[in-house]
Amino acid sequence: MLSVDGIETFYGVSQALFGVSLEVGSGRVVALLGRNGMGKTTTVHSIMGLTPPRAGTVRFRDRELQGLPSYAIARSGLALVPEGRRIFPNLTLRENLVATATNRGDPARAWTAERVFSMFPTLSERADNMGNALSGGEQQMLAIGRALLTNPDLLILDEATEGLAPMIRAEIWRCLEGLKAEGQAI
Repeated sequence: MLSVDGIETFYGVSQALFGVSLEVGSGRVVALLGRNGMGKTTTVHSIMGLTPPRAGTVRFRDRELQGLPSYAIARSGLALVPEGRRIFPNLTLRENLVATATNRGDPARAWTAERVFSMFPTLSERADNMGNALSGGEQQMLAIGRALLTNPDLLILDEATEGLAPMIRAEIWRCLEGLKAEGQAI
């Protein structure tokens, strides 16, 4: 599904990635592990076109992604839950969810706000609250739900549970296990 081959990414003249390669098969869950500063976020940003690699290839479903703007990469079926959540503080939780929603596939399996609320019941109780009034855990659940509402073929999470309380971490991992069981590539 996703093939990253020998990418090299720079910030100005400073090289951050040196020949990174990885593959994610359909329905598979892959983890990229490493200490802080080792290039995990840069790898994700390179895949998503936010920090394009200068060398190597990124292919998704046999289509080269290099040179495409990040919105076109997202439209191809990749969804990113970014580090830091990046929700819209001046929109309600529900407005945040539907702001980028789209359905690229089978309507019977499509993600809807109601389906996200069933996965994260806490969010349904806070649907009319503004984004800046949500806890960190609620914001992270919202960020995951927002990504799922794009109905991605591949869900990419950057620091999925960083800085969250143990109980919230457990809920997010439970939901990710459920997505894996459904065959979602992560």
